Amino acid sequence: MIVIFSAFPLYWSVVVSSRDQSAIGRYPPPLVPGGNLWDNLAAAFEQGNFGTALVNSVIVAGTITVSVVLTSTMAGFAFAKLGFRGRNALFGMVVATMLVPTQLAIIPLYIMVTQWFGWANDLRGVIVPALVVAFGVFFMRQYLSSAIPTELIESGRVDGATTWRIYWNIVLPAARPGAAVLGLLTFITYWNDLFWPLILLNTQNPTVQVAIANTAGGIEVDYSLVLAGTVIATFPMLIVFLLLGRQIIGGIMQGAVKG
Repeated sequence: MIVIFSAFPLYWSVVVSSRDQSAIGRYPPPLVPGGNLWDNLAAAFEQGNFGTALVNSVIVAGTITVSVVLTSTMAGFAFAKLGFRGRNALFGMVVATMLVPTQLAIIPLYIMVTQWFGWANDLRGVIVPALVVAFGVFFMRQYLSSAIPTELIESGRVDGATTWRIYWNIVLPAARPGAAVLGLLTFITYWNDLFWPLILLNTQNPTVQVAIANTAGGIEVDYSLVLAGTVIATFPMLIVFLLLGRQIIGGIMQGAVKG
């Protein structure tokens, strides 16, 4: 029953996107898909520039996800298992940055990206500020603190392994379930991100969410096209979940066993 209620908004989006504009206000509402789905999807690609938007969103979300997972596992390993002076203070500073609202830094970030680097309407301006995320560092530090015994690290050092060798051969395999969860959360976050891309990008070079916002931003909104764009934007996330689902479930089960 919970799954049905959770999946109903997606199903309703498919129903409306497969009909004409009048379906959104019809009473009783239609519950069966119509025959206009492919026409509306084609119109969304043509009018909303969804082809470019999909490619841009894959580049943005994919690049950020890979970077966040790698940097977070490295930093999390350092904070969890490596002893160095000022470790706790530095980790506290990383966590403290999570308290600063994103909106507070938008104006200086926009000035820096557009005037210093010249990245107005450039995907680099969306990607670079998000390559390292404090939440990812915090998440992987907490995960690796319990996932990797300190004795395993010490045995690697006794065998003559360098820190990078320990990270690559010991830490990364052990961090795979947590990294899969972090990767999924990161991909969803930046695939759905609207605020910063809407400020930086224009209608000719949008991400998916910007394309949906542009489609819904006219004087007379065609909600069948808007929801067709929403359907287009939803399926890549489902594919990513299916690809990482086994690792995510493994991480949950591993945490339950440890708990």
